[in-house]
Amino acid sequence: MQLNDFNFELPPELIARVPLAQRSASRLLCIDSHARKIEHKQFTDLLTLVEPGDLLVFNDTRVIPARLMGQKTTGGQVEALVERILDKQRILAQIRASKAPRIGDFLLFPQDVRLEVINRNNQFYELQYNNTDRDILTVIESIGEIPLPHYMQRIPDEADKERYQTVYARHKGSVAAPTAGLHFDDESLQKLRAKHVEMQYLTLHIGAGTFAPVRVDNIHEHKMHAEYLEVPASLCEAIMATKARGKRVIAVGTTTLRALETASQTGVIQPYSGETSIFIYPGYEFRCVDALITNLHLPRSTLLMLVCAFGGHQIVLSAYHEAVQQAYRFYSYGDAMWIARDK
Repeated sequence: MQLNDFNFELPPELIARVPLAQRSASRLLCIDSHARKIEHKQFTDLLTLVEPGDLLVFNDTRVIPARLMGQKTTGGQVEALVERILDKQRILAQIRASKAPRIGDFLLFPQDVRLEVINRNNQFYELQYNNTDRDILTVIESIGEIPLPHYMQRIPDEADKERYQTVYARHKGSVAAPTAGLHFDDESLQKLRAKHVEMQYLTLHIGAGTFAPVRVDNIHEHKMHAEYLEVPASLCEAIMATKARGKRVIAVGTTTLRALETASQTGVIQPYSGETSIFIYPGYEFRCVDALITNLHLPRSTLLMLVCAFGGHQIVLSAYHEAVQQAYRFYSYGDAMWIARDK
């Protein structure tokens, strides 16, 4: 397939740059891929779409303040965007500077923090913090800022520290929020539990590569970035029990879907700990997930390709065109989608 097969016109004013006052106040664009039906609902209507015994799977990663603003020893400005925490002293990061730093250079940040460039791998730099009094995550949380996506075109404010996290975020390590989960608040989770909908969690730390554009016309030539994930044994057991009783596994977000499908490559869900660079596009055979809750994604993006693979290329793009006509809010702080497949 070609990159332009996943294009659509999106007016800039439909990009959500700030969140709604209430998490669950978003709209919900619903696709029944079996009946080939599109409906327009509110996110609170999710309660009518799930059934007792269904299993909701969430990504419980927590966003770290991964954007670090500093300077080189020569005085030039530098911006480091953390891609991944490697250990207590080292990070992998993208660097923006007028001139690329060299191995052995030091980058200077507030609070007298000095990070040494010790390696480079393509667009990523390995940086080391040589002060053993604090670990690198503590340093990042002290001097960094929440890395709002570039398309919001604004500096993060104090409210973003809470709103750009899911209410169930636990494990620190992401540079972007698993945005489908931003729609859930404590009240909606309580109502789902009261309906006897089961809930389980996995962890996938989202890297900055999630925003990387596809630069090839033939999408089969695109190479996905790698991200770290953990799928616990307890989740695998819950999924097998859900399947055995004829109920649905519902992925909350594309990151959750990618993690579940990575752990199901043998045909049966298994515990998994490690990296994934799985690329899901139309033609992919899904092994685990029956329904998906997601946001509205960028044109020509790998996330849109994944959604088209899951829901059906033609009906998903038709739904996106309706979303534009109905002035849905797009991207991280935007509205949500529900896509159900035939079990």
